[in-house]
Amino acid sequence: MRTRSTIAALIAAGGLLSVPAQADTLKEALRQAYLDNPTLEAARAQQRATDETVVIQRAAGLPSLNADSGYTEFLQQPGNSFISPDRAATANLSLGVPLYQGGAVRNGVRAAQNRVEAGRADLRGTESGLFTQVVAAYMDVIANEALVALSANNVDVLGVNLEATSDRFEVGYLTRTDVAQSESRLALARGDLRSAQANLLSARETYIQLVGEAPTDLQPPPPLPNLPDSPDQAVDVALENNPDLIAARERAQAADFDIAVAGANRLPRVEIVGGPGYTNYLGSLGTVPGSGTVADQDSTSLQAGVRLTVPLFQGGRPAAQQRQAQAQAQAALEQVIAAERDVIAQVRAAYSSWRAANAIIASSQSAVDAAALSLEGVRAENTVGNRTVLDILNAQQELLRAQVELVTARRNAYVAGFSLLAAMGKAEARDLGLADEGVLYDPIDNYRRVRGIYWDWQRDPDPVTQSSRTVDIPAPDGDISGDAPLEEFDTQILDYSDTAPGVTPSGLQED
Repeated sequence: MRTRSTIAALIAAGGLLSVPAQADTLKEALRQAYLDNPTLEAARAQQRATDETVVIQRAAGLPSLNADSGYTEFLQQPGNSFISPDRAATANLSLGVPLYQGGAVRNGVRAAQNRVEAGRADLRGTESGLFTQVVAAYMDVIANEALVALSANNVDVLGVNLEATSDRFEVGYLTRTDVAQSESRLALARGDLRSAQANLLSARETYIQLVGEAPTDLQPPPPLPNLPDSPDQAVDVALENNPDLIAARERAQAADFDIAVAGANRLPRVEIVGGPGYTNYLGSLGTVPGSGTVADQDSTSLQAGVRLTVPLFQGGRPAAQQRQAQAQAQAALEQVIAAERDVIAQVRAAYSSWRAANAIIASSQSAVDAAALSLEGVRAENTVGNRTVLDILNAQQELLRAQVELVTARRNAYVAGFSLLAAMGKAEARDLGLADEGVLYDPIDNYRRVRGIYWDWQRDPDPVTQSSRTVDIPAPDGDISGDAPLEEFDTQILDYSDTAPGVTPSGLQED
């Protein structure tokens, strides 16, 4: 009982944590999710698809070359023809070179480029959103392991207390009521332990879903980098770096170019056209009347010219398309304001939650200290008859409640701090030190690769799944490691508490 009861003192004082040989760190979990999460892989593939829109828009302004051929049987000859073939085979090569299309191509390419930029911002948002989920799952596993340890310790303490109460009842020092009270608290503690184990199992499953691996002896996370000193500072950073806001701004610019693209549909178009042609009558042309000579069975031609197309009336379609583009641009502008409001609200709320959680940590720590002292005093007073068994049970419950509050506050403070960084646009792979390990995915690389491709027959390999399945990972349970001392779970809740303003390491660097 003494070994188990040291949990309260360890949470209050904080001892050194011996790191297991094969423990997982938060940085390793983030790295694994970065490399193997299907949601992030799908977002990257979607961004590669968005990159191609620039190539597609640009192609409309480049020369086109087409070849066509045909075979014709003349089933009935015209009556006024002196020489008519029975059949013919033709082949033509057509070249078109656009000269002017009302600015549709130029503005279409610009709109596509802005949407590529928006897609990159969306990819950043997906990345930081995933990291926020991974951090929450990581902290949930640690916190729930600590809660299971606390619940197990509570069951042990109440079990020993029931034995002592029963022994004293047998010798007549206590009543049956005291025994019943101890039995009731023990039964409730066992139920709480089962609930804590179920929550731990759920947390581990979520971790597997996000990271693709089972959690193994998770280490305490490092301090969070670059947390702001004030909500105004956080908002200023977010307005410059939040990926959702950047994406909304880029889409608004793209929508502005769409207006010009729609207006180009009523402007003239000029292109150079031409190309060679070849016809072969396959020996069916016969002889030239009056001369007896066989007519030439084939002929070639070469054409070149300029084509001007001037739209005169299209039933109001260009005007409707332009009005539609203007309305969509208006919507995009409003979405920028909406995104800005949302970012400001997220940042301020996350900052408030983070500061509140830190305040709760301080008060919960004081509560744990006081509750531990109170329990010790109640037990001492009980030995001289000044306190009842119910007083001991209540003091034990009060201590457990304070310990749970402390564990929960530690978890909430870290998750809120990371959510604040994510809202500020500072919770991506570059910010967390993953680039140092050479695993950074750069969407610009694919854009540079595809923008110079002009060959129609170039294609990439067939797509295959990049992420791993989790069906072969054994189902987790709600138990904590039998080899790890309970002190581990308590000091974990202390070692990452240094998240106050002014902490500015350059990423999630391990100690």
